[in-house]
Parts: sequence; structure tokens; C-alpha cells
Amino acid sequence: MTESFHPPSWSPDLESRYAELGERLAPLVPCLEWPLHLPWIDAIQQLKRERGAVIMAHSYQSPEIFHGVADVTGDSLALAQAAATCDAELIVLCGVHFMAETAKILAPDRTVLIPDPEAGCSLASSITADDVRALRRQHPGAPVVSYVNTTAEVKAESDACCTSANAVQVVEAMEAEKVIFLPDRFLGAHVAAQTDVELVLWDGRCEVHEQFTVQQARHARERFDALLVAHPECPPDVQAEADFVGSTSAMGRWLQQRRPDRVALITECSMADNLRSQFPDIEFIKPCNLCPHMKRITLPNIHACLRDLGHEVHVPPDVAWRARSALERMLQVGRQERV
Repeated sequence: MTESFHPPSWSPDLESRYAELGERLAPLVPCLEWPLHLPWIDAIQQLKRERGAVIMAHSYQSPEIFHGVADVTGDSLALAQAAATCDAELIVLCGVHFMAETAKILAPDRTVLIPDPEAGCSLASSITADDVRALRRQHPGAPVVSYVNTTAEVKAESDACCTSANAVQVVEAMEAEKVIFLPDRFLGAHVAAQTDVELVLWDGRCEVHEQFTVQQARHARERFDALLVAHPECPPDVQAEADFVGSTSAMGRWLQQRRPDRVALITECSMADNLRSQFPDIEFIKPCNLCPHMKRITLPNIHACLRDLGHEVHVPPDVAWRARSALERMLQVGRQERV
């Protein structure tokens, strides 16, 4: 059994060395928690340098991870792009399991670790490779576009992957009259409203976003005079109530352009926390919901992952090469969009 690790206690010297980070996190992390987080952050930073590792963190990670130890941050598309071009031999993916699989598929010669292999996703669990093959038999000739929130096996059965940021562009890049789009039904309906392509949808849902109600959204608007920004994984009536519907990255761009006095981000809670640091002049109003899977990633298990090189992610080669083709099509669309 690996010996447990206890980081050094907080000290004035430690706080002084991380004064800038502490100031940035002061509005985001309760003051009583900061002395507990700081020794772990310092220990991870030291171990990260020793290992030559890169830590990638999704926008739904808690602020002490997102701001405290991550080298690369962003939505699923940004992390996939970073993995595909990463020079480090060791990647620690602070997110859920399908994200770590994606990193491994796009960086097959790198070691990819995940701090908690049980960090899953309701969308990824909602569909299997057998389900995709059955859909192809039901709709012969229709290409399959899979949301990146899927397992490697499902990606391997797909023609292309997408994120919520580029789903419409990927669907239209298939140049087909009908496309099988899976697994998120709400995102699929959002995409269908923006394209003439007929979409065959699967009844997958995000267990975080599907909980939001239109009553919560209206309360935030009426009680706090807030503008509403919703993720396309939310139910359609919530999306209809919102002032803007968009992906994780699109939310940030919208806030940059509009600079509202008050906004309710109808998405995962840590997304609002991390954007609050970027936009201190904006007041962020709840509702929000925590993702229980994202919150399985903690500073202690990031440190243990680096220390022990534990929880390495493996994808069978025959699955990986087929899944890589679908992911590369997603990244190609992203590159075309930036030109």
C-alpha cells in the first residue's frame, strides 16, 4: 500500500509566495478553506515540476484546481486541442473519464492520468457502441455525429465528434440530408433548430443540466434583474427563457461582449466561479448545479495521481484509431472555423 502523504501546514511564508493567487481566489474560495488548499497547491506544483507534467482542467473544476494548479484550462474542445499538440510526456486530466480518454486518443504516445477513474458522465453512460450500430441499421447511409461526451467505443462507431461549441458546424460538414446525432437530446434539439439537416436524436440527458427549470430561470430574472445564459444541454423551455444559449466557451465570449451588470449562468456551479475571476465587475446570480462527477477530482487525489503515477488511461488500439478519426474531423472543423 502506498504511504499516505500529508502536506506541510499553512505558514506565513507559504501564503506570501502565493499572495497573487490568494488575492485572485479570495472572492471564489471561502477564507477558512484557503489555508487548507494552499499546502496541497504548493505540493502539487513541486511534484508537477519534478514529473514534467501538464495538468489540464475543465471549466467545471473547482477554483482551487482551475486557478491553483492547472496549466491548461477550458471546455472539452480546448482540452482536446491542447492534448493533440501537447509536448509534455505526462498529462493529468482533471475532468471526467471521457475527457481523459479523448486526451489519450489524441496523444497516444503520452501518459495520461486521471485523478479519479470513477469520475463519469451520465451522457457517456446513456449510449453504447451496440446502440450506435443499431441506429445505423435503422437509418442506412446517415452519418453519425457523436457529442464528445461519449465513451471511446461510441466515438469509434461515429463519423465525427463535436462539442457544444461546434455541433452545428460539424453536422453541416457531413453534407448529408439526415444525420444521427447523439447522445444529448436537448443539445440535439438546439442544433436541429439551427440547421436544415434532419437529425435523428437519442434520448440522453446531462444529469446536471436537465435539473434546471424554467421557474428557476424566471426567478433569477425577476428577483435579481439578471440576464440569463443557458447551456444547450438544458431543457428547451429553459433555453427559450434565456437571453443567450451557448457552449462553455461561448458563454465567456458573450460576457466579454455584453458586460451585463448581473447574470445567471444556468450551468455547472464552478463555471460561474471561474468566470467570476475573469469578470469581477459582473455580479453572478444562481441558479447553478454541481456536477458530482467533476467534484470527485480534488487536490489530494491530483497529488496522489502525480506521486504514484496512478490511474493511467488506456484505450485499446483498434478502438483508438477509429475514435481518433472521428475526433480529428471535429478538430478539422474547429481549425476551419478559426480561419
